[in-house]
Amino acid sequence: MAKAPSVVFVFSDQHRADAAGYAGNPDVRTPNMDRLRASGVHFTTAVSNIPCCSPYRASLLTGRYPLTHGVFVNDVHLGHGAVSIADAFNAAGYDTAYVGKWHVNGRGRSSFIPREDRQGFDFWRVLECTHDYNNSHYYADDERKRLWDGYDALEQTRCAQEYIRGRRDRDNPFFLVVSWGPPHNPYGTAPPRFRAMYDADRLSLRPNVPAEKRDAAARDLAGYYAHISALDECLGDLWNTIVEEGMEEDTIFVYTSDHGDMLGSQGEARKQRPWDESILVPFLLRYPRQFGDAPRELATPFGSPDIMPTLLGLCRIPVPGTVEGIDFAPLLRGEEPPGVEAALIECIHPFGEFAREKGGREYRGVRTERYTYVRDLAGPWLLYDNWEDPYQLRNLCREPGAGALRGRLDALLWDQLRAQGDEFLPGEQYIRQWGYVTDDNGTVPYAE
Repeated sequence: MAKAPSVVFVFSDQHRADAAGYAGNPDVRTPNMDRLRASGVHFTTAVSNIPCCSPYRASLLTGRYPLTHGVFVNDVHLGHGAVSIADAFNAAGYDTAYVGKWHVNGRGRSSFIPREDRQGFDFWRVLECTHDYNNSHYYADDERKRLWDGYDALEQTRCAQEYIRGRRDRDNPFFLVVSWGPPHNPYGTAPPRFRAMYDADRLSLRPNVPAEKRDAAARDLAGYYAHISALDECLGDLWNTIVEEGMEEDTIFVYTSDHGDMLGSQGEARKQRPWDESILVPFLLRYPRQFGDAPRELATPFGSPDIMPTLLGLCRIPVPGTVEGIDFAPLLRGEEPPGVEAALIECIHPFGEFAREKGGREYRGVRTERYTYVRDLAGPWLLYDNWEDPYQLRNLCREPGAGALRGRLDALLWDQLRAQGDEFLPGEQYIRQWGYVTDDNGTVPYAE
């Protein structure tokens, strides 16, 4: 019988898909991500369905869509209505571990998270949320707050390396999640040696960054890329540790992110928006025992709720009935296509950096391999042909010749919404339904 693979799932916060060397970016230096891309599977249409921190994490942990698990805004509590990804791995005899940012407890960003709210994870070195990367705390099994020594992603990586090394004398496989806070802003706080790698005046900007935003975007990009290069080094360290421990062949190794960052594209900042800079993320997977070490591309749209069933499927673990995402393992093995044409993208309730006064709005849309189609409460809003217009500069939504395409994508969207039981109501109705309290900015207030 084949040995059950271990899984090392690494993800960062706010790393958009184009910000990597392998993606054709001429500026950012990511040799380890490039190496991973060259020896594994690259999901070229990996989509953050709600491009925001807490909603993504709840979908990762449950394999469910946000209107099912209820975490469609930040800083609310993820309940226990589903079999979590850690529960499923635990039931299959795996040890489970989580290191880094959590952000689904919703009871204070610096508060201790008791065992019953850890969604089944055993080994635990976690803080709910911080972006103070050089003064970053965490908890283990008691309520004593501990401090990562220096830049937290580097120290979290060292912790994960020690966990991996500690598996030498253990026969059962493990599922390890490493969750980094960067490259999420603040951008200028990576270690100096990484910041020294980038000069804002020498960086290329995407053509969809308007002239009045270009100077600020370049400054932000320099710090953003410094964070990414720091994470790239961490990723290489983790990978090398797996190799040194003789685990390479039987380890599924993943790098991805929870959502992207506009960084001036379309004149916009941060996340939650429906454009590619916000919704598309890296997703690199390596599993030599199953797939060898030749590069592969998978263009089928792959959403956040699909991650849990796919990892379980690759490990031959039954997918719990509470999961709504799709298991892509058969497609990866070449056995059968998943029948997926599009990934759902949505903003259920605008808040925070996408509050109404900042142009935020409810939207629902689909991202196919080729097209982006989005409607808001007033009707069709955006339509792009991403093959012909990769920077999404020409909105086809009102062009007469695009009527048939718009109609087809609109029907595809409503099929997805009906499957999710989503009536596409104003966001405040969902806020009331779940009993959340928001401030004037649409945000659920949180305590540090």
